[in-house]
Amino acid sequence: MNCAQKPFANISFFLLVALLAVLPTTVGAQTDAMSKTASSKKAMTNEVKRPPIVGVAHIGLKTSDMAASRKFYTGILGFEEPFSLNNPDGSLMLTYFKVNDHQYIEVFPTLKNPQDDQLSHISFETTDAEQLRKYLASKGVKVPDKLGPRLDHDLGFDVMDPEGHDVEFMQYVPGSLHEKAFGKFLPATRISNHIIHVGFIVKDRAAEDHFYRDILGFKEFWHGGMTDTEEDWTDMRVPEGHDWLEFMQHVKNPDDPHSRGVMNHLALGVPNANAAYETLVKRGLLQYAPKQEKPKIGRDGKWQLNLYDPNFTRAELMEPKPVEKPCCSPMLPH
Repeated sequence: MNCAQKPFANISFFLLVALLAVLPTTVGAQTDAMSKTASSKKAMTNEVKRPPIVGVAHIGLKTSDMAASRKFYTGILGFEEPFSLNNPDGSLMLTYFKVNDHQYIEVFPTLKNPQDDQLSHISFETTDAEQLRKYLASKGVKVPDKLGPRLDHDLGFDVMDPEGHDVEFMQYVPGSLHEKAFGKFLPATRISNHIIHVGFIVKDRAAEDHFYRDILGFKEFWHGGMTDTEEDWTDMRVPEGHDWLEFMQHVKNPDDPHSRGVMNHLALGVPNANAAYETLVKRGLLQYAPKQEKPKIGRDGKWQLNLYDPNFTRAELMEPKPVEKPCCSPMLPH
């Protein structure tokens, strides 16, 4: 090698040493990145997906007078009673008033103390009860170990939300009492053919938001209050449907049976609240409730009519669209 070649040889030697020094770090970083990507993909593959929650299935209510409840839900509102369930001793466990093939009002004759909560539970329909059970378990929600046998022969389970409300999720299946009643017990006397929402008292909004919004996927589409600056009601729509759950907040006397009945409620959709009122008057509404109020436009801009069952639970008749601008916040479209 001549003198002119030595500097180039030295440079080549040092470049080779530098490359060998960097190579393990580069390869290690690439290997680490590939490992993390593989782990992430594996986690995504193993993640339990939530099945659709498509609407309100029913509301469960307690009564101290089943005869009076039948007079209200059948005699006044016009719903038929397709089936009921009995206790082992033959006494009535609960009865069902049918609103449509997928929605019912369940009434239990278990209100022994007037101070007890009239609300038994609320229920939402899912397309896959077992998958939803697994999903909630993966999110840390306490669920049953498995889907147990049910007297109605559907699939479903109950959980407690952060405030102790009993929330049921159910899936209608062939051969169940509900499925056998499809297309039946749907008389023209029904004042409504759809439960558009259910509502209950909420004290810890953050905890309820985490459960219904973050875990279950419910979406807020409107909130309002008694004044434009208050948020007393928040409407949370089911993720794969149009029905909603209404949070009733800042309730002054939550333990009073009358206040509790107003807040823990159901809403029935009607095309015309004033026409519905006239129909109910002809059925004896004013004899049933002499102090019955007339329809009015609510803070959400919709016509509504408040009715009350024998134990003060509010059954609200509501038109689907606002006729005035809703207060407090924009109402997102369905």
